This record gives sequence, structure tokens and C-alpha cells, in this order.
Amino acid sequence: MNSAPQTRPLTLYEKLVAQNTVRRIDDETMLLYVDFHIMNEYTSPQAFAGLQAVGREVWRPEAHLAVVDHVNPTRPVARVEDIEDDGGRLQIQTLSANCERHGIELFDLFDPRQGIEHIVVPENGMAWPGMVIACGDSHTTTYGAFGALGFGIGTSEIEHVLATQTLAYAVLKTMRVTVPGALGPGCTAKDIVMAFIAEVGAAGASGYAVEFAGEAITALDMAGRMTICNMAVEAGARAALIAPDERVFAYLQGRDRAPTDDAWNNALGYWRTLRSDDDAAFAREVTLDATTIAPLVTWGTSPDQALPISGSVPTPQSPVDERALAYMGLNPGTPLTDIAIDRAFIGSCTNARIEDLRRAAIIVKGRTVAPHVTAIVVPGSKQVRAAAEAEGLDSLFLEAGFEWRGSGCSMCLAMNDDVAANGERCASSTNRNFEGRQGKGARTHLMSPEMVAAAAVTGHLTDARKFDRSAP
Repeated sequence: MNSAPQTRPLTLYEKLVAQNTVRRIDDETMLLYVDFHIMNEYTSPQAFAGLQAVGREVWRPEAHLAVVDHVNPTRPVARVEDIEDDGGRLQIQTLSANCERHGIELFDLFDPRQGIEHIVVPENGMAWPGMVIACGDSHTTTYGAFGALGFGIGTSEIEHVLATQTLAYAVLKTMRVTVPGALGPGCTAKDIVMAFIAEVGAAGASGYAVEFAGEAITALDMAGRMTICNMAVEAGARAALIAPDERVFAYLQGRDRAPTDDAWNNALGYWRTLRSDDDAAFAREVTLDATTIAPLVTWGTSPDQALPISGSVPTPQSPVDERALAYMGLNPGTPLTDIAIDRAFIGSCTNARIEDLRRAAIIVKGRTVAPHVTAIVVPGSKQVRAAAEAEGLDSLFLEAGFEWRGSGCSMCLAMNDDVAANGERCASSTNRNFEGRQGKGARTHLMSPEMVAAAAVTGHLTDARKFDRSAP
């Protein structure tokens, strides 16, 4: 790797790129070594086919992990052959065959570690500070919560990583988002990142690696930090980072794939160096006052079209706004809390960790889903599901009228049978509210898990802060 002496103060992002640079291709592009690569059944088949077509093998099979998560049903099946969707079944079978041929570890549908890739990798201790992690999914930015450089890649890049463990990488500009102060009661990491996206716009961080800092960020648990980095891509960020600290180290220690003994001590020494230098310059600085952030919900068809729950549907300011309101079937001036929902979904790589389910369970405890609402909970992994059941959270959701499902991406992107019907309105803890994202003609409102729970039991968008928040 590149060991050139440091000549100026560097940001954390610049340090991570420098340490993994194999060689400089040109002034803007590096050949970057990828420490760890993750695949799913949806984005990997063509990459494997490309290898096979030219007779190439995977260079370092141990540096890859494959996970079934995008197309699998969340209702129980006894065998892959029992999956009714022909395309989904074939994708899962193809991934299994490719992994067996190349000796790549696979968390298949029946593995106790199966789940959404960006949830199972951290919970098994596979993402460490300082790593470069690539995956054929844009929300690979999640690993920035550990001080790792994670980013999504396309099919041709997947093939290149499989064959060489490297990528041609265009260096990004740097942005620092500082969030001073403390969040108010009932406000969450989801609200911070939605506020950031609303502030800079859906393309406001395009071409940037974004580092989040400030008191409100360091106060977050790891689940909250992963939510922040996961959803930063919705502002166009190609990477998101939070400097690793003692909270990160405590999370990793003792996990299955984390270092142990002397390797742990050596790793800690290195990890503690991973921070932006005091005088490092960022191309752009953004500040968000945590004390002013309220629970947010989206009203349109882009994650930046969001307002505090106390607000009203805005008057359109552009043709884009007009199209969004027409698609969403909303009228300017309507209080957000007057918007009735048909569905509620708690899940996704953004908000389906045990911490998310605990907070939502506080809201649903002793309450019932509104009669006209269909509500489901899809834990982010089998390990999350087991932990929730051990705590009795499943009973709280079931007694309230939620469906309790198996793990997977599910209704986040409607690639299995969890789909909202044309015109149905869904309160969702996911990351995208694009037209058709949850089903053709489906209307999605993004919010935190507790806000989804509040909407489910009232039947309309609701401020979850009005509910009793005593622990279940």
C-alpha cells in the first residue's frame, strides 16, 4: 500500500484512501485495494458470469461474503424450491452455486446468521475501523459508522473486485457535517439524517465523502450511527464516516469475527489513530443544531422532501414539487397529521436493528393497530429476530396487530411479495420514497420506527412524542 509521508493535515477520508491506494492511475483516480467485499443474490449474477466467460477465478475468496436478502420471502419456506417467485428462486440458487464453485462464504436463507447484508456484517463483527468495504448496494455507506470507508459498486466493478480485490476509484471531495447540542426527547438519528438531507438536498452531497461530527453524533449508539451513515447516500454522498471511538470498540469486542487477544490490542492501537487531523480542511462545512431537530416525515417522492411532523404539506415551488404532490395525492396546506395511512412497515437496513424494534415496541405496547391499517415488522436479521423474541418484543407487536416476519429487505424495495398496492399510503422506516419504490403507485412516507409505530396505531401520521415512552 501507499506509504508516502504525510505533508499536510488530512481528513479521516483522505487517510483511508491513502492507506489503501495501490497506485495512482491519474490525478483523480486511484487503484484502491478492497479489504472486504459483500454480495447479494440480486446484484452479483452477471459479475460471476463475466468471470466464467473468460475463465477467471476469484483471487481471494476469504475476503468476500455473500448474503441472501433482497428477493427472499419473509414468510416461512421449508426449502428454496418452495419459493413461488421463479426469478427470486433462480437468483438465490445461482448465488449458492457461484459461492460453492468459488469457495465464498454464504449466509443463505436457512443460515442462522442470514439477514440484510448491512445488518449481518456489523453484528458478526466483520466491519472494522480503517477497512475499505465494497458491495453492490448503495447503502454500503453504513460501515462509515465504524470508521470504515464503505461504498456501493456496479456489476462490472463487482467482477473486478472478485478477480483482483481492487477497484479504479475516483477520489471524492470532503464535507463535514457538525451536529452540536443534544437531541430532544423522542428525536432520533433518523431525524438527524433526514434533516441533513432536507438541508442540502437530494444531490447536495454528490461527489463528497461526508464526515459527521459533533456532540449529537458522538452521543448516538452504534445503531443510530449506522442509520446516519446508511441514509447519507440519499443526499448523494458516495461515502459517509464517523470517527471511531470507545463506543465502536465496545460494540466490536467479543463479536464472532472481531480480532482477539494480541490482535485486538494491536488493532485498538491503530483504530485510535483514525480521526481527522485537527487542522484538516474540508471542501464544505455544514452545521445542524441538534436542539432544533424535530421528528421528520417526508411528504413527497424524494428523501429531501421532508418536514417536521408539526408542519403542513407545502405549496409547490417547482414542477418537481408539483409532480410529487400529484403522485402522493396531497393538497398544499394539509396538516401532516391529517394524512391517513393504509400500511405501516418497520424494517430495512436503515432501521431494523434490535434498538429500532425496542423503540417501536414502546409505542405499540398496550395499543392496537388501527382497523384500516396493515402493519408488518421485518427484523433486519435472524439474530435480531431471535433477540427480539427473547425480550418478548414479538408478543407486543403481535398483540397490537402487527405481522411478525422473517428477515430480509422486504417492503423497502418491493422485490418479493411484500408490496403496497397502487394508491396505498405507507408509513415506512426505510430510506427511499421514490415513485413505485414500495410497489407500483404506492405512496411512501419516510420516518423513524417509533413514528411508524405511532402512525400504525392512530391510522394517520402522528407525532410519537405524545405517547407514553416507558419501557416495555
